[in-house]
Amino acid sequence: MPPLDWLRSFEAAARLSNFTAAAAELGLTQAAVSQHIRFLEERLRTRLFARLARGVALSPEGAAYLPHIQSAFVTIGNSTNELFEPRAVQTVSIRVPISFALLLLVPALPDLAKALPQIRLDLVTIHRPTDYDQPGSALDIRFGNGSFPGREADRLIVERLVPVAAPPLAKDFDWTSLPLLLVAGAREMWAEWFAAAGLSGQPRRSHRFDSFVAAMEAAKVGAGALLGSRPLIDTALKEKALVRLSDFELSSPSGHFLTRSSSSRLSGAEQDFRRWLLSRIARTSG
Repeated sequence: MPPLDWLRSFEAAARLSNFTAAAAELGLTQAAVSQHIRFLEERLRTRLFARLARGVALSPEGAAYLPHIQSAFVTIGNSTNELFEPRAVQTVSIRVPISFALLLLVPALPDLAKALPQIRLDLVTIHRPTDYDQPGSALDIRFGNGSFPGREADRLIVERLVPVAAPPLAKDFDWTSLPLLLVAGAREMWAEWFAAAGLSGQPRRSHRFDSFVAAMEAAKVGAGALLGSRPLIDTALKEKALVRLSDFELSSPSGHFLTRSSSSRLSGAEQDFRRWLLSRIARTSG
């Protein structure tokens, strides 16, 4: 590998198209920069510059070499900063479905503050799948089957569905006669749950909501039975705001995934947040 001083002189001279300007930027003499370039060309046995009356121009070989050298310097600089610079407060932007945000991510913020005190979240709640189409953060949490074109995905939770209701309603002998609260989209699975549980009949359907968290609040006040998503409802079960109506749980093919673009690299802060979230979910999901 050529000495770094030669490569630094080459990169500066190529970027500025001038040996004298490169020398001023690097704190060297013009003769030193010229000598570095000459040594580099001799080492590579290739002419990297065409000398002009005023300044220099890259040869085709030099133009092909330049982006590789610049990329290497950027990598060295970023790695040095991430490993050795004091950690200043860094913002991580993330888009999250509103139910996941309110029921799992927001309650975990005190733990995030202890584990990664230098990170602040810029959290945008998502209400419709089309909201993800807007330009936004490198990270987002999506609900689905794990296939997200152009994005890499880490599964956060496997969804398990179980009927729940407010405690007073659970005293009814036949809970299947209760109004069934519906959630639009992939969670509208009452028919699948009844079939898998081996129950028949024509359950009475009731209000329909565009978010799980809104339907859960309706269930808490006694509006009907909800097909609860675990682990989203686990805190409400522990606090007895909701109670199970059946021991049977249906594993859903869908779940929540932490996704990132396949074509871009996460920052150090984003990588730290990703590792923390995966660890947090693994510790707390029952």
